[in-house]
Amino acid sequence: MLQADFPVLSALIFFPLLAAIALVFVRKDETIRMVTLAAGLVECLLLLPLLGFDLSTADFQFVERHVWIAAWNIQYYLGIDGISVLMIVLTVLLLPLCVLCSWSYIGRRVKEFHICLLLMTTACVGVFCALDFVLFYIFWEAMLVPMFLLIAVWGGARRRYASIKFFLYTLAGSTLLLVAIVAFFIAGGTFSIPDLMNQNFGLPFQQLTFLAMALAFAVKVPMFPFHTWLPAAHVEAPTAGSVLLASILLKMGTYGFLRFCIPITPAASEFFAPLMIVLAVISIIYGSFVAIGQQDMKKLIAYSSVAHMGFVTLGIFVFAFQGIEGAIMHMVNHGIITGAMFMLVGLLYERSHSRELEDNLGLSKHLPIYTGFLLLFSLAAFGFPGTNGFFSKLLVLIGVFEASYFLGVLFIIGLLLGLAYLMRLLLAVGWGTPSKGAGWQDVNAREWAYLLPLLAFVFYLGLAPGRALNIMGPSIENLLRNFDQQRHVSEEISGDTLHTWRQPPPALIDPLNKVSPNAATLNRSTTLVVDHAVTPRKN
Repeated sequence: MLQADFPVLSALIFFPLLAAIALVFVRKDETIRMVTLAAGLVECLLLLPLLGFDLSTADFQFVERHVWIAAWNIQYYLGIDGISVLMIVLTVLLLPLCVLCSWSYIGRRVKEFHICLLLMTTACVGVFCALDFVLFYIFWEAMLVPMFLLIAVWGGARRRYASIKFFLYTLAGSTLLLVAIVAFFIAGGTFSIPDLMNQNFGLPFQQLTFLAMALAFAVKVPMFPFHTWLPAAHVEAPTAGSVLLASILLKMGTYGFLRFCIPITPAASEFFAPLMIVLAVISIIYGSFVAIGQQDMKKLIAYSSVAHMGFVTLGIFVFAFQGIEGAIMHMVNHGIITGAMFMLVGLLYERSHSRELEDNLGLSKHLPIYTGFLLLFSLAAFGFPGTNGFFSKLLVLIGVFEASYFLGVLFIIGLLLGLAYLMRLLLAVGWGTPSKGAGWQDVNAREWAYLLPLLAFVFYLGLAPGRALNIMGPSIENLLRNFDQQRHVSEEISGDTLHTWRQPPPALIDPLNKVSPNAATLNRSTTLVVDHAVTPRKN
């Protein structure tokens, strides 16, 4: 644990909250926008201390730990590692960009809208920093309220239906997560996430808690069949709401798999890995097919997110270094690319007042700069070499092929389906028969200001991904090292006896008869039961 002299993480979490409180006393809409933009830029400056992030260790860094509720051993416990730091940077950088893309889009209840943006930033950064389960759950739940309001107040015609559906789905998932947290406290005697990572729980206990957590995270990802809230929420949400949903909120689920499921319930993670892989593949194929048939551009991008997050989940549950490395990279890259795509749709909606493809055909003649941005971000979404999407998908593909040739083939089919819906979008909007567009202004200075930084990240991470990979490398190695040590071992105390199981989990599905190193290890494993007379563990 590397302590921080200055509470960097607390500053990142609570500065947006203080800015939101300050906005209460600001009246003019233009001033509110300026103050929020300034707060977003200051929040970006608060990221500068993270440049001192130590790349040589997997320990949690910038740790802040204080007793909060002593009677229940609940702590104010913050820290980041290579898995969380990139998501924090992405969350903070998106705040000023969301303000800029909403500048002319939001014309009513401007103050409340910007307060919701700031509160969302506080909650999201808090989720990625929390190392105490209770603190994590508070931030996790806190995200629901501002996002619900963003959809319900500033959404489209069916905003009420979309917001309620979003709220019910995510609240149901959160309830299951709370059940798992309580179970961990009863069995492990602590809410400390790092302490729980070092405990071996019995396999039946791991299986139950894994299912509770995985269902909560699967709703948030969203994985098939828990995805139905996503298209409605995206279509009805304002542009900034769609950006935050796609770029940050969807990553909470896959972050949960990495932070909680694999380290705390390793044996159950491997036991249920085939199920998670099947659902991930279905999400890729199903999401891509449905995206191909969409006329609404927001729906098209929403279903493409189901497919992209399927790639991420697949990369995580093959338990290969490259797979997890690619999955984390793709969490960041998808946040950048899909956020930009939603901004482009919002930009077009402000001109045509329609998101239908048939109302926005053949714009390259009238909006050449817009078409150029759409082309570059579409290439990045496909994973064209030189863009950020290339390396992340390549790494996941390597990890998947190491696990199974059959899964690798399905992965490539998913890539080709992704190319199909992206080409359909690009050819229609860019080079279809012109329907409208004459007299429309091309990308203006404010729109350049929020699109250009995202494009810069597309090429920076596409051409020089080394630093991002170096940041996450030690944390992934540590994650897999602990996973390999504990995945076949689970413990349970009965009376004065400690029972230790070592058993093989199910093998991966591989009709092409490719045996992965993991699968080979598993097949050689034999069930072993060891009993020791011990003093029961104190809870």
